[in-house]
Amino acid sequence: MRVTGVIFDCDGTLLDTMGAWRGAERELAGRAGAKLSCDDVALLNTLTVDEAGEFFHGKFSVGANAREVADQLQNLVVGHYALAVQPRSGALEFVRALRSLGIKMGVASSSPKHLLEIGLGHAGLRECFSIVASTDDVNASKRSPDVYEYARAFLGTAREETWVFEDASYALRTLARAGYHTVGIHDRDDSGTFDELSALADLAIRGYEDIDLIEFVAGRYAREKPVCEALVGVR
Repeated sequence: MRVTGVIFDCDGTLLDTMGAWRGAERELAGRAGAKLSCDDVALLNTLTVDEAGEFFHGKFSVGANAREVADQLQNLVVGHYALAVQPRSGALEFVRALRSLGIKMGVASSSPKHLLEIGLGHAGLRECFSIVASTDDVNASKRSPDVYEYARAFLGTAREETWVFEDASYALRTLARAGYHTVGIHDRDDSGTFDELSALADLAIRGYEDIDLIEFVAGRYAREKPVCEALVGVR
C-alpha cells in the first residue's frame, strides 16, 4: 500500500544528538560521584526527561527534587541543539524528497518541545514537518503509542499508510504492538543494535543512503511475515 504519511523520531533518527544526551546523563551521575551501569543507560533510553529527573533524584540524590534535575539535564544539552546540532547524513535530502512527493510528515519525540524546535530549526529541517510532537503533549512515554497517534491524527493519514522511522528498539516494540509499519535506523547500540532493529522493523537501515525512495513510497518495504512475538513482548 502506498505511503501517504511518515513520522520521524528526532534524536538519533533525524538529528545527531544522542551523544549529547548520554554525555549529559554521565555528567549528572558524576555530580553524585556515581557512574551509570549498562542497565541504567538502557533504562534511561526509554524515559522521558521528566522521568529521567525522577531517576537521577531517586537513585543518586541529585538535585533538590526531580523537576530541578530534569531542568539540569535540559540545560546540559540545549547548547548543542542551538549551536552544534547536525542532521544525520542524508536526512535532510531524504525528508525534502518526501516533501516534494507530497508525503505528509511529522515528528514524534521524547524530547521537550522547545529543544525539538531549536534543533530542527538549526538543522534546516523544521519547515518540512506539519507537526512536531513531544511526549509532553500526551503525558505518556514512547512505551505507549500515544505520541505517534497524536502526530498521525494531526496528519490525517491512515495507520496502514503511515510509516515511522525510529532508532530505539523499545519504541519499535511499541509501534509493532500498535500495528505501524516501521523503519529502524541504526544509531547507537545502546539504543538498539542493528540485529534488534532488523527483528522488529519492516526495514532496518544503517543510514538514509540505504533506502530507495521510490520503493519506500510505493510501500514495497512492508514486511509480509509478522514481527517476532517474543521480541515484541520484551521491554
